This record gives sequence, structure tokens and C-alpha cells, in this order.
Amino acid sequence: MDYQVEILQEKHDDFTNFLNAKIRDYNNEHSLYHQESRQKGSIRPLNLIVTDNEQQWIGGITAEVYWGWVEINKFWFSKDYRGKGIGGQLLDTAEKTAKEMGSTRALLTTYEFQARTFYEQRGYQVVGEIKDYPPGSSYYTMVKLLD
Repeated sequence: MDYQVEILQEKHDDFTNFLNAKIRDYNNEHSLYHQESRQKGSIRPLNLIVTDNEQQWIGGITAEVYWGWVEINKFWFSKDYRGKGIGGQLLDTAEKTAKEMGSTRALLTTYEFQARTFYEQRGYQVVGEIKDYPPGSSYYTMVKLLD
């Protein structure tokens, strides 16, 4: 055999970086969109930060805009502020801002025990589901056309 397999059960940053670079090179070679996304400024951050009267963070959204999409990465609110309509307003603001930045679609993921219903009520549709991840729950990929 002209190769060998080493099994490690610990983190290996150098190897992870090696694989990331090789996958990035492959994607750049086969996808103009991936290649363009590597250019400085092509992936634009979008952060909506909500503070209380004491200027303490109580929630918000982090997202990225690229390829005509907004990808919502994190969305959270302090328990004391949930159920008051703030989340819906914030999501509307994120979508409106993303549209102004050139987005025509939105993408996010959520667990069954998180906010699937919240997103569905706002026009998001499930396009993928991984059942029993984590055990006893599901993990969803959801998208929405921004009109």
C-alpha cells in the first residue's frame, strides 16, 4: 500500500487548516461564486444589536450577505424580552436591510426546540430536515424569498 491512515481522537488545527485550504482551492476552481466570495468585502456582515436601558446587550442577530442571500447565523433574545414582538420586528429589520444590501433570499438553520414555528409564521419554509439530531429532535434548514 502506498499510503497509510492515522487516526487521531483529538483536535489537530494544522490538519484542519490543510483540509480547509484544499477544499477552498477546489471550490475556487469549480465555482466562480466561491472564487468571488474570497475577495475582500464580498461577504458583508450584518449585525443587529439590541440593548436595554442600562446599555446591556439583551439580544440580536448576526448575519452575512453574499451571493444575493442573507444567511442568518445567530438570533437570540433574553428570556425577559421574548414574546413581546421584538424578535419579529428585528427579523423584519434584518431582512429589509439585507434587501437594501442586495439580498433576494434568506437562509437560516434552527432546531425543533428553538424557533421553527416563529420562522414559518414569517414566511420561511423548511427545505431540509435532519431527524433525531440531536436525539429526540430535528434540525432544519429554512429559506425565504425576500419580496
